[in-house]
Amino acid sequence: MQRSTLAKRVWLLFFLAVVACYFYGLGRPPLLGPDEPRYAQVAHEMFLRADFITPTLGGHTWFEKPSLLYWMMMAAYGAFGVTEFAARLGPALAGLLTGLLIFWLGRRVERACEDREKPRGLGQWSSLALLSSGGLIVFSRGASFDIIVTLTVTLSLCCFFVSELERDARRRLWLLAGFYAGVGLSLLAKGLVGIVVPFGVTGTYFLLRRTWPDRKSLTSMLWGMPLALLIAASWYAPVTARHGWLFIDEFFVQHHFARFVSNKYHHPQPFWFYLPMMAALIFPWTAFLVGSFRTTARLSWRGKEPLTKFHLFALAWLVVPVAFFSLSESKLPGYVLPALPGAALLAGEYLVGFLNALKGRVAMRVTGGLLLVLVVAGSLYEARTHLVSNGGLILIAAPLAVAGIFLVARTQQRRACVMMLFCAMLLSTVFAVAQLSDRVGERESVKHLMQLAAARGYSNAPVYGLHTIDYTAEFYAAGRFAHEADGKPVRFEGPQQVLAAAQQTGGTVLVIVPVEYREQLTAYAPLATDIIGDNGSVALVAVRAR
Repeated sequence: MQRSTLAKRVWLLFFLAVVACYFYGLGRPPLLGPDEPRYAQVAHEMFLRADFITPTLGGHTWFEKPSLLYWMMMAAYGAFGVTEFAARLGPALAGLLTGLLIFWLGRRVERACEDREKPRGLGQWSSLALLSSGGLIVFSRGASFDIIVTLTVTLSLCCFFVSELERDARRRLWLLAGFYAGVGLSLLAKGLVGIVVPFGVTGTYFLLRRTWPDRKSLTSMLWGMPLALLIAASWYAPVTARHGWLFIDEFFVQHHFARFVSNKYHHPQPFWFYLPMMAALIFPWTAFLVGSFRTTARLSWRGKEPLTKFHLFALAWLVVPVAFFSLSESKLPGYVLPALPGAALLAGEYLVGFLNALKGRVAMRVTGGLLLVLVVAGSLYEARTHLVSNGGLILIAAPLAVAGIFLVARTQQRRACVMMLFCAMLLSTVFAVAQLSDRVGERESVKHLMQLAAARGYSNAPVYGLHTIDYTAEFYAAGRFAHEADGKPVRFEGPQQVLAAAQQTGGTVLVIVPVEYREQLTAYAPLATDIIGDNGSVALVAVRAR
């Protein structure tokens, strides 16, 4: 009894460590890349208008994505103010909740198995593998739709599979309702993929088992799909009623079908792109995932044992999103994130086998070797980019290097290997946030430049781009970042256009320009310029007509 209580306390401490890692420095770096600042600003504009229906960016309708992430941001803005922390709070919670759902599913599988084949600790270790995977850590720390749909798909699929194990008819009914509710939330999280992935995974699961769903599962669609559509209709109905064909064309035609079948949005990748990407997302548990395929291949796929069903369901969960998004002409790493929980379940089961001395020593040694390769590669990259000091590099790399050496040399100490690997990922994440946030934020965002401009009295000046579009200005120059009539940010191609804008406004304008083109402004005689500063990539220049 004392050992059980102690084990629970240890797991609680580990979970609290994960929570601390996921929230540490969440608001420290500015919003980065093209997506974070745009999504945060869309939610900001909706928040200011108290409008839960129409997403806008720069005052123009923005129907790229549905509403769930925006609603989460709006709630956080109301509680914590319009900050980077508030913008990222929902995704961080989504990552943690995804891990808890995987813990729940794993525990239910444990309970359903006979004692002789019970995978003890499957819930804990699968959840640990997911929460310490590079993919979940990275995407949970950014304002991204991908982690939100990963949570809702996980809710849906966990409810479905637990319903497959449940014998009580009433509880099973509630679990199936949870499956359809998850589908409805997934439609609110990222559109039609919210139907494709859950039904694709469940259908493939039955196909792999070469059996049909039972009558209760089939008939549940009669009431389940209306439930899912009712939840989704909380946004789709009013936005369609308000905007009609404009919404349907932009949201469904352009950002679903055109994005899938064409390279309209300029994200081309080879067909096999998501195979190495999944290996990277599940790191450092990649070798355990690969090892799990061998275990799954040995199973009798038509078996009715809970563990057999579990393997096939997790395999379907991994394969369906990877296969579906591999067919798309437009590919980004985050698209396949909903497959990550399935990968973690497979890796977690193999990890249980390693801890029970049944398998996995080679996988652990390979993992140690991969950590050492990562340390060397990261050190070489840092030598070229100089993102952190030598001391900072040591702080980030040391936990991974120590863990890598231990995993290679002391594989027989199984539990110590797993715990060291887990702690190394968390420590390196915390140190990376502490060492990289300010430097990367200054290089990759115009936040600091806009603050300098405000200190010089240019806080109300309109902002334009010359030879570039810096999307971080959508948030940090909100209300002043110029857009075309169609909603696209203004991008000038010469100083003459800048002069015309300055003359039209009758005052000073701010221009974001790549540092190599800065002299186009300073050398153009009709313009008076004041260089605010640069971040190594772009310069901010205050310009007025002479």
